[in-house]
Amino acid sequence: MAEIKLVAEARSDFGKGAARRLRREGQIPAVLYGHGSDPVHVALPGHQTSLALRQANALFSVELDGKAQLAVVKDVQRDAIGTVIEHIDLLIVKKGEKISVDVPVHITGESAPGTIHIVEAQTLSVEAEATHLPAAIEVSIEGLEAGAVVTAADIALPTGVSLLTDGEHVVTTVTEPRGEAAAAEGEVEASAEAAAE
Repeated sequence: MAEIKLVAEARSDFGKGAARRLRREGQIPAVLYGHGSDPVHVALPGHQTSLALRQANALFSVELDGKAQLAVVKDVQRDAIGTVIEHIDLLIVKKGEKISVDVPVHITGESAPGTIHIVEAQTLSVEAEATHLPAAIEVSIEGLEAGAVVTAADIALPTGVSLLTDGEHVVTTVTEPRGEAAAAEGEVEASAEAAAE
């Protein structure tokens, strides 16, 4: 995954008023921390950062005072409506270092005709190299019949990625739509009643 370069500015003003001022100026307040260093409060370019956050587990190269540090997002605080980013926590990482992250599940393929799939887990917790974090984990349901269950342990993970979620955790199930199942049961009952007459 390519690094997304962001040029940060150090900030010395804190509090809600200062944060609101930054957001009005098109910047997002953030903090960089990790590896035993003191937290560094920065302002990130708003539009560029918002676009970058659309990519799950993006790797950032944050440049501050001419020095770049690799970082991943640990937390994003949004307003009550969820449209405005109020603050971002960035964890400093190093090449080769393994970290734990939650990765979105992406369902691929089609289950057997007449069935639907239900996603039970939207994300999986995994451990991977900070510079090779998967953006998503693909889960194939191709041809699965009603009653099939895919657990976390069933999923083939990319090389270098290990599962932290319990292997028994159900990720997706394949079933018949409720209406069709109920209709089929009704037909069976009707034919049984007709046979009894």
